[in-house]
Amino acid sequence: MAAETSPTTGRRYGIAEVCRIWDVPRSSFYADRRRADTTRTPIPAQRRGPKPAVSDDALLAAIRADLARSPWHGEGHRKVWARLRVMDRIRVARKRVLRLMRENGLLSPHRARTRDNAPHDRHIITEAPNLMWATDATQIATVQNGKVWLFGVVEHWNAETLGWHVAKRGDRYAAVQAVGMAIRNVFGHVSPSAARGLALRHDHGSAFLAEHFQNQIRFWGMTPSYAFVGEPETNGVIERFFRTLKEQIVHGRIYQTIEDVRASVRDFVACYNAEWLIEKNGLRSPRDARAAWHKAVMRAAA
Repeated sequence: MAAETSPTTGRRYGIAEVCRIWDVPRSSFYADRRRADTTRTPIPAQRRGPKPAVSDDALLAAIRADLARSPWHGEGHRKVWARLRVMDRIRVARKRVLRLMRENGLLSPHRARTRDNAPHDRHIITEAPNLMWATDATQIATVQNGKVWLFGVVEHWNAETLGWHVAKRGDRYAAVQAVGMAIRNVFGHVSPSAARGLALRHDHGSAFLAEHFQNQIRFWGMTPSYAFVGEPETNGVIERFFRTLKEQIVHGRIYQTIEDVRASVRDFVACYNAEWLIEKNGLRSPRDARAAWHKAVMRAAA
């Protein structure tokens, strides 16, 4: 209104003077103008500062392409961000990848669970390999054989799967089979004291507390390390492995026989050790982390 020119006098009159002459409160004028502004099409917010080298549209397309080529399901933004940097040479902020995946519904569903402070220090990762392994068991349903047991052995240092065994009965003998495979794969033999000085973390399940199991691991030179009762996070390394395994090859699938389970677990373990990216490994696979550690040890010894 203040910019309009009167056709009679050729002069401009301000809002205050026009409202005084018309006997209209200025607050009413501004309120009416605000209502008129809300009916207009809002202008989308523009990004402040310099424009990034990779636009949001291009980055979103790269994220979708990475999720499509990945052999895994339900991965988080950190692994997508790491692969974009290493494989596609796209160097962007991690939080930007998180924002785009969240806005477009590409994040895997999860529940945030809070726990009270525990008497342990919540640190179960070792500084080097072959200091502590973890073992546990879980069940997988089949059509013809019912529920079968999967025993696993995982390295605390890099979360590498060292041994596993699938059996119809989840007893002490089946538990020993998984540990024996791990010892053979790492040390090359299962002779007495083959794993001397190595701690084995397990819970208070009957298969692991059995005299046969305890005597056998001591025969191999291992020391039992008991998880806290009612606190599965103290055996969290293998618990997290079982969660990943079930998300990838169990949930949503129907197995006919125990042999189908064995074949699927065998393929998953090989792919997991070679390709599954783990944050504590510097977003490297367990096999790559072990190779890098051996390379560093050889360099230090040279």
